[in-house]
Amino acid sequence: MDFKTELKMYQDIVNKELEKYIRKNKCIEKVLNSAMEYSLMAGGKRLRPILLLATYKLFKNDVNNCMTYAVAIEMVHNFSLIHDDLPGIDNDDFRHGKPTNHKKFNEATAILAGDGLLNNAYMVISNDLRNTKLNIETYNIENDKKEYNLNNLINSTRNKDNLENLNKKIRIFNEFSNAVDRMIAGEYIDTEYEGKQVLEENLEYMDENKTGALLKLSVRMGALLAKCTEEDIERLTSYAKKIGLAFQIKDDILSEEGDEKILGKPVGNDKKLNKCTYVSKYGLEGAKDKLNKLIEEAINDIKVYGEKAEFLMELAIYIKDREK
Repeated sequence: MDFKTELKMYQDIVNKELEKYIRKNKCIEKVLNSAMEYSLMAGGKRLRPILLLATYKLFKNDVNNCMTYAVAIEMVHNFSLIHDDLPGIDNDDFRHGKPTNHKKFNEATAILAGDGLLNNAYMVISNDLRNTKLNIETYNIENDKKEYNLNNLINSTRNKDNLENLNKKIRIFNEFSNAVDRMIAGEYIDTEYEGKQVLEENLEYMDENKTGALLKLSVRMGALLAKCTEEDIERLTSYAKKIGLAFQIKDDILSEEGDEKILGKPVGNDKKLNKCTYVSKYGLEGAKDKLNKLIEEAINDIKVYGEKAEFLMELAIYIKDREK
């Protein structure tokens, strides 16, 4: 299967799962539900859930085991986009060629729609955590009744697996919360840096959090759900950090020289807001050099997986070459 076909396959899987969720879990307020659905189903690359699924598939085959987390991370991403577009932050009128949420509805509804998607993301994960049940096998021989027996719980192979699974999902929940926190902090720093020239390490710190936090989380969740070794997790995290920063640098470049018709929104907003970006700091060519280097290093990080990692390698190149 070539890259474009496989990418489309993943996008279709994610879209189908998002549609299923949004229809099943409607907000009690119809207008607010419409606003949430409007942004969530407006299109987009679905890069974060795809990264999660593709990372998982490096080690396991049945991606249905991680669809819950794919849905959750796409909800968080759309929460961030709705709030990012608001007049108090980037003040964007269009996204994906359509009016942004606050333009389609109003500013208050957009804020609440973003909040609703964030809350739904946590609901999705917490429900999965709750449903990860422990099968406690105990016996009361004398009365022929089942009773709770700690030794049976600990010694049962099946229950050891359940405990391991539960601990893994608690770890994922904690990493999920930490990534959301870092993403919000990165967005705050972005607004604080407007009109200022900052050191490269500060710029990198901002972008690794604002954009990179969710991309890194996507890869780490896929690896954790696949029960990878810590060595694998760290290797994949290195890959994710590099493509996360590369993604933001590419966004900076597209804001300077992208095609408005392809992007679905006006270019030049970074310059208008006097944002500190890799382009404003190093110029277009300097930003492109940094982008190319990061993608090359990211691909090298996962070459150890051979042909199995071909899609993730192509995905890194896709991030570099994309036009929107």
